[in-house]
This record gives sequence, C-alpha cells and structure tokens, in this order.
Amino acid sequence: MFLIFLGFIVLIAGLNAARISDRFSHWRGGLVFLGLALLLLGVAASTVAQIGVGQVGVQTLFGQVQARVLQPGLNIVNPLVDVTRFDTRTQNYTMSAVRNEGQQAGDDAIRVLSADGLEVVIDLTVLYHVVPAQAPHILATIGEDYQDKIVRAISRTRIRDNAVYYDAVALYSTRREEFQARILAAIEKDFRVNGLQLDQLLIRNIQLPQSVKASIESKISAEQDAQKMQFVVQKERQEADRKRVEAQGIADYQRIVNTQLSDKLLQYEAIKAQQAIATSPNAKVIIMGKGAGSQVLIGDK
Repeated sequence: MFLIFLGFIVLIAGLNAARISDRFSHWRGGLVFLGLALLLLGVAASTVAQIGVGQVGVQTLFGQVQARVLQPGLNIVNPLVDVTRFDTRTQNYTMSAVRNEGQQAGDDAIRVLSADGLEVVIDLTVLYHVVPAQAPHILATIGEDYQDKIVRAISRTRIRDNAVYYDAVALYSTRREEFQARILAAIEKDFRVNGLQLDQLLIRNIQLPQSVKASIESKISAEQDAQKMQFVVQKERQEADRKRVEAQGIADYQRIVNTQLSDKLLQYEAIKAQQAIATSPNAKVIIMGKGAGSQVLIGDK
C-alpha cells in the first residue's frame, strides 16, 4: 500500500508540474512515468501475499473476514485486503509458580480447592495448535489474542472445576493420572469449539500445604520402618528355624549312637585305636584291659 500511495503522489505531482513552476514542468514526463511505475509495482505487490512455513493467512476486506484460508507460500489476493497470519505449529502455554518460567511474569500457578477443603497449587503446561481451517472463525470471534482469552482462561477454569472431586493427597499421588485425563477431556472439548486442538496436557507439579506434606512424609517414614522391622523379624524367624533344625539333627545323632553302640563294638574300636598307636613311631604309653587285669605297655621311637 505504501508504494501505491507514493506512486499516486508522484503521479499527481507530474500531472500538475506546469502549474507548480515552468522549471518544474521539464520533469513532468519523468514524474508521470515514475508515478505510474510505482502504482503498478504497488498494485502487483499488493496482489501477492507470502505466507511462511507453519502459518496460514486470514483475509479481511473492509472489516469482513473472508472464508478463504491462505496456505504457506505465495497467494494471489485482492490488493485491498489485510492479511492476518496465524501460527499453526504446536505452541505451549505454561502456568507456573516459578517466576519467569511461564508466559505471565511472577507466580502464575493455578490454586484450587480440593474435596477436603485444602488449597493445592498446580503447575501446568498446555500444548496446543490452531486448526488451519478454523483460523477465520478464531479471528472473527476471538481475535489474535486467543492465547489469553481461550488457552489460559479455559485451562484454569476447568482445572478448578474438576479438582473439587479429589482429596489433596489423591491429587498428589494415587489419582493424579485420573485427574489429568479428566481435565484433558474437558479442556479438549472447549478448545475444539473455539478452533484449537489440544495436543497434550502436562501437570508439571502439584504442591500440597506444608502440614499435609509433613504428614505424608511421616507416614512414608513409618511405613519404611515397618517394612524394615518385618525384614528383621523374618530374618530372626529363619535363624530360629535353622537352630531348631540343627538341634534336631544333634538329637537324632545322639539317639542313633545310643541305640546302636554296644560294648563289643566299643571294645573293637578301642583295639583298633591301640593298634594304630602301637605302630606309630612316637613314644607312647598304652593301657590294655580294665580293672586289675589291665596291662601297661611303654614304647619308644
């Protein structure tokens, strides 16, 4: 449009050069030619709209949004239309308690009330993209600031609406995935109505009140101590079983010895032992027999 405006000014100046001054009239032909060239160049440039990769273009003519969506590349358009470009690639919107981590400055985490009346702080990241065919609808009904009006507002509202069905501890641990699936379904439905597609919902952190956190940590510590004690008891029980088996083995051995050993067998074993001592090269004293009939044998190497 700038070239068209500039060409129009130069053309008017060329056509009125004689009225301005005699000296300026010598430039009349050049100014007219230059003005026409700028007009043609401006019109040609205005009829071509370049749309970048991962974008679509929406045309607006005299305040009316056109239904035709401009695809990436060069597009022939009416030189009078305004083209608004929408990014159709995956975008993210983060709401976090950590300063400067999300789109909003400062603490932007979502604070909700659980079923048991406790305040829970949730950090959330929403991954979404604009549906290309719905870009004209977004521009006509929402505008270019759809991120604040739709993504942020709907996400925060749906999380608060669904958090009231869960206790704080359940949100933090056992039913976290169920909660995430529930709010994903609710947000996805609202996004679809407004021309957006929800790709993924990431619950990055759930922060409980300090008193609840301390109670959970105490419970976990007690459970760990109980498991440790169970291990000790099991180990002692196994040791008692081992000693019981060992004592039973000793008792069985003694019973077998007492029932099967006889005087003749003992006498025979004693003779064998004495024979082994007698044949050894060391000095020895051997007592044979019992009572008054016993004999003592003394030998050297």
